[in-house]
Amino acid sequence: MTAKAASAVVKTNATMNLKYFNIEEFSCPTLPNSGVNMDSDFLQKLDNARHIAGIAFKINSGYRTKEHHEAIYNRLGKEPTKSAHLIGKAADIHCTDSKSRFIILSALLDAGFTRIGISSTFIHCDTAEKGKSQQVIWTY
Repeated sequence: MTAKAASAVVKTNATMNLKYFNIEEFSCPTLPNSGVNMDSDFLQKLDNARHIAGIAFKINSGYRTKEHHEAIYNRLGKEPTKSAHLIGKAADIHCTDSKSRFIILSALLDAGFTRIGISSTFIHCDTAEKGKSQQVIWTY
């Protein structure tokens, strides 16, 4: 698979074409090939946002195992949250400058993302529905 045109079999068992991403970019570092656990609707929406942005999106975190997710929060000294990363409906996009942050944020909104978190080093987006507030942007 290449970053330009990748086919991916995701947990829906549907083959889809991602124009800008390789499914392995979304794998948990503790579980090789786990990018296949990503939600296909989420990936299509993110691929569209990347198209709108016109700049590369480097994925810091996509799918997470429960153990990896808990380890992240333990390192931060925080209680683990019920994250959309655990169900393949979230990604953290690397971003450290204000110009890229504006471009990525604008593209995510244009693509229809309604749950976005902004950090100094990444932008989180997800499509979690159950029990999560919609039309929100938060900071870390």
